[in-house]
Amino acid sequence: MALDSLALAPLYKGPDSNGIRLMAEPSKKPASPLKSLVPSKSKLTTIETKRIVSVLDETIRKVEVVSLLSSAASNNEGLQGMLGEDITKAVRENEDLCQQLLDKVNYLQDEEMRLQEEEEFEDEGWFRGRLLSIQQQKSQLLPLRQQIKESTKNILRLLLNNPQAARLLQMQSLGRSAEAQSFIDSLIELRGFLFERLLTSPMEARDKAHFIQDVTRQNKRNQEVIDALESELAESLKNRDAEVQKENSVIQELKNHLHQVLRFSENSHLRTKHEADKQQKADFRASQARVAKTRQEIQQLRSQFHNLLMENREAEQALRKKKYKVETEIENWIQKYDMEMSEKQDEYEELDVIHKEEQAQLEQLKYRHNALVEEFSQIRAEQEINSKKNLEAEQEMLRMVRAATLIQAVWKGYLVRSMLRSKKRKRGKGKAKVKKGKAKGKR
Repeated sequence: MALDSLALAPLYKGPDSNGIRLMAEPSKKPASPLKSLVPSKSKLTTIETKRIVSVLDETIRKVEVVSLLSSAASNNEGLQGMLGEDITKAVRENEDLCQQLLDKVNYLQDEEMRLQEEEEFEDEGWFRGRLLSIQQQKSQLLPLRQQIKESTKNILRLLLNNPQAARLLQMQSLGRSAEAQSFIDSLIELRGFLFERLLTSPMEARDKAHFIQDVTRQNKRNQEVIDALESELAESLKNRDAEVQKENSVIQELKNHLHQVLRFSENSHLRTKHEADKQQKADFRASQARVAKTRQEIQQLRSQFHNLLMENREAEQALRKKKYKVETEIENWIQKYDMEMSEKQDEYEELDVIHKEEQAQLEQLKYRHNALVEEFSQIRAEQEINSKKNLEAEQEMLRMVRAATLIQAVWKGYLVRSMLRSKKRKRGKGKAKVKKGKAKGKR
């Protein structure tokens, strides 16, 4: 029931879907007849496909966490120290709700089995009443299931706020049941199929369908050839049986001939044995002479052996002394080596403790760095928006200044032209008066 709560939106950022290589990615091998079945792309390119794979990865991660809640709840001693007080309390409440639901479901199943057994012997009205009561009790399980869903969602949110507890919980993978592990493996396999399907373009899907059709037709033709070869094989087996029958008769004749040969060989064996006995007696007499000669040679070799043994004993004593000296030096070097290695081991353990502490500090700094990077990206986006607004305002002000300058220039030109017109009119009037005065003087 707790797995129903995984329909939520992702509670934390999942990994890059292209970073997980599955069977859908094409292998870097030479071209083969199965090349049309392998997608040409190795990475997802669209945002929609990446979101689909990211949602499935998030679901798998949540299933892995939820499947370990029952095992964590059964470990009452190390649960609180591993997960914290809030998460421990939530996990125990979730386990209690699941146990209540399981008890009620088992009770209803037992009631249904008992009701089916008593169906033939009880009254029909009583049977319907009992059946209606069981259905009502089943409908009352829905609020309990909803509580389990909400409890599971709450646990996932708490684990999101405490990544270290989530990692510690995921390390307890041995406590996962075989059914949950099989379900997780099925989800991973589904992700592989989905990843391959998202990498496959419509043209590649059509080529794949054509390739499968060609393979089917080729398989059908091969089956026809196989049937023909099987018929030929049956005919060949019949011919072989006939030949075997003939060969058996030939073998029987050869056995009879062999029996006759054995009789002849027995007579030959008796003659050969008689000749061998004569030769054995002659060889025995010759061997007696060789034995006497060999004994004399053995006596001489024993004396030589005694002399060599004494010489070798003296050489052995010298070598033993040299070996003892070398062993003593080796023992001293081993003791010196053990002392140096113990010192190095102590130094290594101290460095290992320092390394673990620095590793823990590094994890904390990475978590803070991720938060600061996200905050910096938001601030940078806001600065880009503000810079765009300021740029637009400056451009608008520049257009207004240019327009004002143009208006002022037009106005100044208009004023200059007006002044020039007024001056021209005054000059025209003065010239007219001078002309009239000259005309009066001539008169």
